[in-house]
Amino acid sequence: MTTQMRGNTAMNARHAFYVVAGIAALLLTWPFAFDWIGDGGNIFNPVEFFGDGIEPGGTAAFLSIDMLIAWTVFIVWVLTDTARIGMGRKWGVVFVLLSYIGVSMAFPFYLVARERFLAHAASGRPDAKTPENPASRVGRG
Repeated sequence: MTTQMRGNTAMNARHAFYVVAGIAALLLTWPFAFDWIGDGGNIFNPVEFFGDGIEPGGTAAFLSIDMLIAWTVFIVWVLTDTARIGMGRKWGVVFVLLSYIGVSMAFPFYLVARERFLAHAASGRPDAKTPENPASRVGRG
């Protein structure tokens, strides 16, 4: 087996893990979200969402504050990273919007998209946008 084939197999296995983890996160967390929404919660109001998580104190507050900080870092990183690597800011916005469904789902999906984009760019194909070649991004948001 060649090094490239081993690399592709490892990348595909890693991507499969990321996708399975993202789907598991979605399936394990959203039943609780539906309960909260059914009780009048608004998933598009982060102040209310995190406030309800912090209010009881203890573990709930710890996890809510931890997730709020992780989510904030994810938003800043994905917006700057998509622009920096040449994916385009619009993809950053897409993954920020997906993070409203759940960071634990959006983050692994972003890792798959990012790695596939970078692998495509590194393949040397002329249509690949790369950070080293800003001109290759002209007209592609």
